[in-house]
Amino acid sequence: MAGCDRSPVRVLSPDAVLEADGLHLWRGDRHVLRGVSVKVAAGQAVHVRGPNGAGKTSLLRTLAGFLWAEEGSIRWCGRPVGTDPDGYARALAYLGHENGLKADLTAGENLHYLTRTRRAADDASLTAMLARVGLGGREHVAVRALSAGQRRRVALARVALSGAQLWLLDEPFTNLDSGAVETLSGLIAAHVDAGGMALFTAHADVPLGGRTRHLELGA
Repeated sequence: MAGCDRSPVRVLSPDAVLEADGLHLWRGDRHVLRGVSVKVAAGQAVHVRGPNGAGKTSLLRTLAGFLWAEEGSIRWCGRPVGTDPDGYARALAYLGHENGLKADLTAGENLHYLTRTRRAADDASLTAMLARVGLGGREHVAVRALSAGQRRRVALARVALSGAQLWLLDEPFTNLDSGAVETLSGLIAAHVDAGGMALFTAHADVPLGGRTRHLELGA
């Protein structure tokens, strides 16, 4: 189920589609998601917007399988994600507020470990990706010695190297300067142009051209 063609080789399927319908989620007595529906297909991006507390993070965590909605459905390639949770997990890459990096490992070591748990990748491709996100020459620097913005870049490089078709990104541009935002927006745009999919939260507009639709929460 990694791709809609059911191929054992992970490729960007032109038929891939994520559909969520009527999601309701409560956290204690707080009704966080109120009948939220969203659809994103291959070659599309959805920018989830709304004020703090509107449920943006909860929506992404629900789509990623970290939270369970009390009502509603989530389908990947037309099938409920619960029918093949491992296949769905292989099809997506999630980046939350935390970068998910090992502070004592170098940037290169983090990518080596995190990428090769999912797919084959040689050292040259890892080094090239670090250069692409503006960290050329930093592959041997421990993550704890990098700035907050540089750590975010390593985390986004991990997503880009994952081979996943669906990217779920929660405030991916946190701690990034305007130049880095432009660079990494280009990374997302290239993924979408190649047939990938992205669903992300961000407080500001993201320069992805005409590739993006918007989902407003808390309106």
